[in-house]
Formats: sequence, structure tokens, C-alpha cells
Amino acid sequence: MCGIVGYIGGGNVKKVLLDGLKELEYRGYDSAGLAVLQGGRISSFKAVGKLVNLVNKTASFEPNGFAAGIAHTRWATHGKPTEINAHPHQGEHSFVVHNGIIENYAALKDDLIKKGARFISQTDTEAIVHLYEFFLRKEKDAKAAFGRTVEAIEGAYAILLIDENLPNMIFFAKKGSPLQIGRAQDATFFASSDAPLIGLCEEAIYLNDGCWGWANEEENRIFEGAVAVEYAPKPLPATQNSAQKEGFRFFMEKEIYEQTRVIGDTLMGRIENDAVLLDELPEGFLEGVETLRLCACGTSYHAALAASYIFERTAKIETRCEIASEFRYRDPVLKSNELFIAISQSGETADTLEALKKAKLARQKTLAVCNVDNSSIVREADAAILTRAGIEKGVASTKAFATQVMALWLLALRIGKAAMGADVYKREINAIRRVPAALAVRSERHEQIRRLSRRYLHGHGFFFIGRDLFYPLALEGALKLKEISYLHAEGYPAGEMKHGPIALADDKLFTIALMPGTMLYDKMRSNVEELIARDSTLLVISPRRFDAADDFLPIDERDHPLIEFYEMMIAIQLLALEIAVRLGNDVDMPRNLAKSVTVE
Repeated sequence: MCGIVGYIGGGNVKKVLLDGLKELEYRGYDSAGLAVLQGGRISSFKAVGKLVNLVNKTASFEPNGFAAGIAHTRWATHGKPTEINAHPHQGEHSFVVHNGIIENYAALKDDLIKKGARFISQTDTEAIVHLYEFFLRKEKDAKAAFGRTVEAIEGAYAILLIDENLPNMIFFAKKGSPLQIGRAQDATFFASSDAPLIGLCEEAIYLNDGCWGWANEEENRIFEGAVAVEYAPKPLPATQNSAQKEGFRFFMEKEIYEQTRVIGDTLMGRIENDAVLLDELPEGFLEGVETLRLCACGTSYHAALAASYIFERTAKIETRCEIASEFRYRDPVLKSNELFIAISQSGETADTLEALKKAKLARQKTLAVCNVDNSSIVREADAAILTRAGIEKGVASTKAFATQVMALWLLALRIGKAAMGADVYKREINAIRRVPAALAVRSERHEQIRRLSRRYLHGHGFFFIGRDLFYPLALEGALKLKEISYLHAEGYPAGEMKHGPIALADDKLFTIALMPGTMLYDKMRSNVEELIARDSTLLVISPRRFDAADDFLPIDERDHPLIEFYEMMIAIQLLALEIAVRLGNDVDMPRNLAKSVTVE
């Protein structure tokens, strides 16, 4: 959600900024802009829509030589996606870009207007630049003025600010929204994720919440409050190879196909001699843990819900799942014998991060299950299990979900080894070893899904139904379809259909039934027949032929439900993809959505 890039250095600053924004497109945005400070003058450009519009707008702008620049992709929160509301926002002599939300902007804006500031946008961000210039008139010192600005604003933010009176300098601040600094020879880079820095820097500084400071061609100065602090840089990945389409039509398609490999990465070094090893967990970390609380949003919540079945069935440990945006405003009973597990692809999900902080205030042990090392959630938690999915550029998450479920399955075996007994433990590990093969996409099956997707374009909605483990998978299937096709879809426990939703059943209602052979097949069959009797158009995904269905997608006969789970997961991801493609939608960057949700 929103992207920030900054640069101080020589060469073509415009190219550095635009290339950086290109690497952040996957996060979702509706407008983009940049500002370059060179020769005591700031040149600024903004455009609505895709980044190519900004590229076209800056075609004749060719800054060369040493300069400072800031750039931004915006996902609208305050104010519609218009050029006026796009970043950077300007004052009389300074420009700012900002991710997050300034919660007290309305009061600040009212006060600043009374003091003579002229606002032109509907955004909360514009208050930052006017506040800085107000303090500068009082302080006569830009560094002190920026420090006072950071003290005065409330909410979540990552900020970059340039002032035409301060050549080759960028001010920065970070709280609740990611921001990191990369250094290369004679150049400084800023970004809201690793992607724009990879290949340009070998290391990055990951700022903690509450940090602010400035950088120029000579130094970076970082403060926490009024105290200067030093940060040790951490290594960045060497290449961006995983961020290319490599012949696939879409990043989402590539990432579906990658799941067979990335699950292997998730498992690497974690199963040895038929035992689960999670060396990331400190010695004694799980001692005294009697219950689990899994907390997440969106797809990660569905992974948590699936894992709750695994924990209780295999590890025999009480488990509850929480939607982070609800949990953080509840008054839950948090006990010391509970392990709080925060799950996030990006590690920057605002609601999940705040829920994690709430658990830490209650002195609970905390664990992050996350795809991004050095992210805010990973750094905040007591320990972390990295899912190792690699860069996921498709907004609709696929391989992150697969690896989250796997990481949690491994944790269940680590926690429950004694409770489940040797035979069950061995069976689970044997099943885990077979998952990568089950995730390999067969071209003939993909082609079958592509062909049958034609039937599923023009109904009045979809039901995805399943039982047990396959109920969370039904929720995830419905979410995938909603995200990229813009068709209405709901996931339901199959047994709940008769308690109201079946009133919607007719030939224009499409039902996707997940019918595993390893559990509750006969129960699912009964639920499906209730829908057939009411003319619902039915697609069955199962290892067992079901002739009464309008369409049938076969999966292989398996002896473990989680292997069926993963094979069905591939099928519903491909189905959503092919329906969206037929509808002509932008599969990788669906409307209104962002990859990393860093606001409430």
C-alpha cells in the first residue's frame, strides 16, 4: 500500500526514482509522482493512474548531475485519486511524500489555516509540509523544525521531505509504516521495501518506529526523540531475479507455478532424520505454552484458520484465531501461558502489527510467521519463522498462503510431537515430504481449468463450500475470486448452507464444492445434493468422480487431507486467475487493493 523511493546522488535521478517506483507497483496504487531538488530548485510531476502516465509526463525532464529526489505511488485514503491529491505535496519551498495516516491532521490543518497556510489538496499528508514550514519560520533551523514536526504529528507514517533551501538533503521519519535506508558509493537510497534497493545497495538500515533524521551526500543522522542513535546495516538480497515474469503472462500465474519450489524452500533445513527442526525458536521458547492465539488479516487469516485445525487435531493444543482489525480494539483475556502468533506476508500489516504490540504489552510470548525478514512484525516479535516464499508481486496472495500453512504445520509437529505419538508424527512428516510434488502444476489440468472457466462468468454469485480444513480453503478460494474477478463470492462451511444461504440457490448460482476423499466425503456429498436439487450450477473438485456435477475437476487420490488441501488450493487459484483473465481484468494489480496494507 503506497510506495516511497528517495535518492541522493549523481547520474540520472529521474531514472533511479522511476525504476524504484516500478519495483513497488505490485503494492497497489492509483497515482504517482516525484520531485527532484537540483540547483536550488525543485521540479515536481504527478500523474493519475498507472506509472506509465508519470513516465510520459516526465519524458522531457532530464536532470543530470548530483541531486536529491523523492517519489511516491499513492493508494487513496484521504481524498479521491486525483492529480491534486497525488504526492509529492508542496509548501512554499518544500515537498513531502508520505505513507500511512496522520490521525490528527484535521486539527493541525485548521490551526495552520488560521496561521496563514494555504491547502490545495484533500489529503492528510499536506499538513506535514505546512507544519514543517511553520516551525521553520519559528526555529530558523530546518533540522529542529523537522524534529518538531515529527513530535506534533500523530498516527502512522513514513516520510521523506526536501527543501529547496537545503541542497542534497532529505529529511525522513518512520512510525508504523516501513522505511529503510541503503548506502552505496557516493549515494543514499530510501525505500518502503527492499525491492527498489536490490542491485543498487548491498546493505540497508531498517528504521525502528519513532526514528527521524536527515541524510546528505556526506552522512546519515538518525534520532530517537532527541537522542542520536546508530544502526547496524543488514544485508540485502543480491538480485531481483525472483521479481521477473520469466515467460508467464502474469506474476500471479508465475507465483502459482512457483509453489512447488518455494514449499521446498520453506522445508529446507527444517526436517532432518524424520524430525522437525525449528532452530529459529530459542531454547525453551515453547515451555509453559498451553494455548495458541493466531492473529492475522485476509489471506493470512485463512492460513491461521486452516492451521487451527492442524494444531488441535495433531498437537492437541487449544487454538483460537483472531482477525487482527477486530482483536486490537477488543478487551481480550490474554494469559501468560498463551503463545501469540502473528501471521503476515509483508510483515508490515498495520492491524496485525498493532495486535502484536497489544499481546506484548500483556507480556505474552510472541511469534511471527512472515515472509519478509527485517520487517516490522519480525522485529517486534520475540521469535520468527520465515516462510521463505520469496518476492510475491501479485496482489492476490498465492505462494505466501501455501508457505504460511506449511510453516504452521511444522510448528504443530514441533509443539505436539509427544502428544501425537510416534506413528502419527512419522505419518505427518511423510505427508509433508510429498507436498512439493502435489503442488506441481500440470499443463493439461491448467488447460482444463482455462476451458471450463468460460461457464463461470455471468452468474449472480459464487459459493465455495468445504468442511473441516477445507472450509478455510473455501474462504480463501472465494477471496481469490473476489480480489481479481470482481465477482461476488462467499466461502461457507458446507453444513451451514441449509441454515439460510441455500435460499440463493438456482441455476445462476455457481457452487465450487471441495470434496476430499480423505475426510467427510459422504457429508459433503449430502450437502452438494441439496444444492443440485435446487439447480445450482456445480463444480466439484475431488479425487472421486461425481457425475451429477455440471463440471468436475479431478485431483489425485491421496492418503492425507493436507496433500489434498494443497492440490485443491492450486485448482482454485488457477480458476480465479482464468476467470479474471477472461473478464479482461488486471490480474496482478486489481482495483482498490494494495499488496501491503499499512493503514487501518
